[in-house]
Amino acid sequence: MSPTSQRELGSSGSPIEDELEDAFNRMVDEGTQRLHRSWREVLVTGFFGGTEVAMGVLAYLSVLAATGNQLLAGLAFSIGFLALLLGRSELFTEGFLIPITTVAAKRAGIGQLFAFWSGTLVANLAGGWVLMWLIMSAFPKLHDQTIESAGHFVTAPISAETVALALLGGMAITLMTRMQHGTDSVFGKIAAAVAGAFLLAGLQMFHSILDSLLIFGALATGRAPFGYLDWLGWFGYVVVGNIIGGLGLVTLLRLLRSKDRIKEERAEAEADESGD
Repeated sequence: MSPTSQRELGSSGSPIEDELEDAFNRMVDEGTQRLHRSWREVLVTGFFGGTEVAMGVLAYLSVLAATGNQLLAGLAFSIGFLALLLGRSELFTEGFLIPITTVAAKRAGIGQLFAFWSGTLVANLAGGWVLMWLIMSAFPKLHDQTIESAGHFVTAPISAETVALALLGGMAITLMTRMQHGTDSVFGKIAAAVAGAFLLAGLQMFHSILDSLLIFGALATGRAPFGYLDWLGWFGYVVVGNIIGGLGLVTLLRLLRSKDRIKEERAEAEADESGD
């Protein structure tokens, strides 16, 4: 169907479906605000993101230690994603679809994107480290489970399986973001958060932030058979896999689907700049 007929059939006059138009506008509006934050705002929201994910890790470890059921523990971890959603904080791996769409629409620049990514990533890890230290101090009964769970990730050698798990981890979190911005329903957003947690934590996909917090918790016990250098080697390839999975398997395809609408938004942004 041609762009012209799409405009005629829809009520929005957009070259994409009305539902996609609404989602696109939500993403660009939100992304513009997020990418124009000051350094202080980026670091604070990223720090809170790390602490909130850590609360999800606490729920995950508690259920896993009590039941031994990985899927139930994954559902318990959804507390972390719900806190992110309702608290409006920031998680590095959630920063693919919306910021990239915003940059593609020329509502923010590449420099702002990389500042946003780097600040959020560092702040996530810092906030998560602090809270995991507190959790391990408060719940010594979770030490053994934490070391076991962390070891599953940090001691895994680079292989086709682990790289695939990192790619799927990036895809799953970006898909969760896409679902949440495809609806105005709070219930729908919550359902997407629970689904994302089930996939990531319940199926033990490799996720650079979530699994790093497990590893930080194990290191905080003082009894882990691995160290920070082991974490760094693991983190290096997992974060790359998450980025490729989130960008290549979800974000770029979404941009291709909205190509004509992005062209229009870029033209409007250039016109706004010229007017200034």
